Amino acid sequence: MNDTTTADEVEAKPSRARGVKLFLRDILVIFVAALLISFLIKTFLIRSFYIPSASMEQTLLENDRIIVNQLQPDLAPLEHGDVVVFRDPGGWLTPKVEPERPAIVEFVDGVLGFIGLTAPDSNDHLIKRIIGLPGDTVVCCNDFGQVSVNGVPLDEPYINVPDGAPASGVDFEVTVPDDSLWVMGDNRNNSRDSRYNTEGPTDGFVPIENVVGKAVVITWPVDRWAVLDNYPAVFRDVESENQGG
Repeated sequence: MNDTTTADEVEAKPSRARGVKLFLRDILVIFVAALLISFLIKTFLIRSFYIPSASMEQTLLENDRIIVNQLQPDLAPLEHGDVVVFRDPGGWLTPKVEPERPAIVEFVDGVLGFIGLTAPDSNDHLIKRIIGLPGDTVVCCNDFGQVSVNGVPLDEPYINVPDGAPASGVDFEVTVPDDSLWVMGDNRNNSRDSRYNTEGPTDGFVPIENVVGKAVVITWPVDRWAVLDNYPAVFRDVESENQGG
């Protein structure tokens, strides 16, 4: 031992080592807790998705990122006009072969997806607007080219169609079964929605159990940040009709 080294300095060295270990332990605990909290939020409350297609333009653009409230429909009822993310009911999506990516990219994307910061499974889901709830009769088109729900014509400001064109390029009349939804994309002439899946296993309807949640806000890109509207005024008379008013 160097003659100039004091007993206090000798004792301080292991104390500093213990301090570093405790600091690293605390950092690890905080990191694991943050991962767990993020996972629980993603699993039970909210999660992120990106928009993989143009079917909801101009409300949502391709590659927009959105936050989805997963408390709906389990703890809060769905409503007419809600924009919802749902799992493919069967045959709505064309199978895609995903390009191979470097292992490190797959790993990072998997971790970020686990905690809800990315949405690697967005291509396995669809996003549309609810037009018909269970028991509704949805018809298109009337003499003015409008969709009607339970006999109430809808004036839909959110749809993207050429001037003077009807709200749907195909006519239909359906009654929504229990525990199901009739959904349509806002970009009506570029949306493979309920209208085009009537030959599928669910006859074009979306089982409510397939709904992941309601889209509530656009988070990216920043200049498109917005809360998503379900346009209650559009469906006010439909709701009154359903309530016998």
